[in-house]
Amino acid sequence: MYDPSTDTWITTGNMNNGRYWHTASVLLNGKVLVTGGRGNSFLNSVELYDPSTGTWTTTGRMTNTRYYHTASLLSNGKVLVTGGMDNANAYLNSAELYDPSTGTWIATGNMKNARAYHTASVLSNGKVLVTGGGGSSGSGTGSLYSAELYDPSTGTWTTTGNITNARYYHTSSVLSNGKVIITGGSNSNANALNSAELY
Repeated sequence: MYDPSTDTWITTGNMNNGRYWHTASVLLNGKVLVTGGRGNSFLNSVELYDPSTGTWTTTGRMTNTRYYHTASLLSNGKVLVTGGMDNANAYLNSAELYDPSTGTWIATGNMKNARAYHTASVLSNGKVLVTGGGGSSGSGTGSLYSAELYDPSTGTWTTTGNITNARYYHTSSVLSNGKVIITGGSNSNANALNSAELY
């Protein structure tokens, strides 16, 4: 744990599972939700970190094992997990919701495209914008141009305008004016991109 007031690091409690390619989300109650990833095996396990005690507890498992996925805190306090890859290294189009009040997961609408290494951004209107990634579409497998919007009020996805450059391993940031800037990443030829675009 990093303390900005002293510019120092201190150790805190260990997770129950070693993992990488996972996600970490700060919940409205201040706890940290860690989901999936890979360790000694492919994981669907989920853990909660309590800053007040420095300890981890297990909570409900995701329906799917997944890594290279995204996790987004919604305005209602739930966490939306999208895509990634499973234990067969297959791209996923599934999405699921974590409810901190019950510690359980429920399935929600599937994305139009299976994807991993993508980004997910919570917009000012509460919808979630998913962009690019590596995955599969009607034209085969590779980096994706497609973008989709998730509506928490209906649990459904709709396509929106394609990004200009197909990309994965990129970043996506919501600006103060509500627009989203997408930067860099890699294309299907594994070339690093210096381009940026606005949604």
